[in-house]
Amino acid sequence: MNEYKLVFTGTTGAGKTTAINAISETATIVTDVANTDPTLAKASTTVGLDFGQINLANGDRVRLFGTPGQSRFDFMWKILVKDAFGLIILIDNSRPAPLEDLEVYLNGFSHELQTTPCVIGVGRTEAYPNPSLDDFSIKLENQNLTLPVIPVDVRRAEDVTMLIDILMAQAEADLINA
Repeated sequence: MNEYKLVFTGTTGAGKTTAINAISETATIVTDVANTDPTLAKASTTVGLDFGQINLANGDRVRLFGTPGQSRFDFMWKILVKDAFGLIILIDNSRPAPLEDLEVYLNGFSHELQTTPCVIGVGRTEAYPNPSLDDFSIKLENQNLTLPVIPVDVRRAEDVTMLIDILMAQAEADLINA
């Protein structure tokens, strides 16, 4: 049996915990505490990690880790991404500056993005269509990155599974091209 590590990261409220809950076959472990930041419109926030897992038909296991969203916990980002086979960056398009939010995570994971498959999931695009997915792609191009940008509703297991399928395709392509 092989075990794989997959990391979800992104802004507070982007849906990391929700995404893991949507697909985990085990009870999700969360390290949420009461939110004391008045700028965040949520009751609790992750300060350590979220954890869940899925078992594949061949017996392999995918361990799902969610990072804290707040930059003050960025030290956890490096700990959690170590040895990950993939990274999913979730962006909440309803926030004031989603493109700037993306840049925080591109910078925070710049070293890992050189070798780790990554996909960008943008949430709440129906109600908040701007910036567009093309705007995100242009942002990535300006940083010499070519990453898939996908609209996603992290409450839907199908959407989260799609992000993972895209990561798996990237990993397979990397193996073929190696």
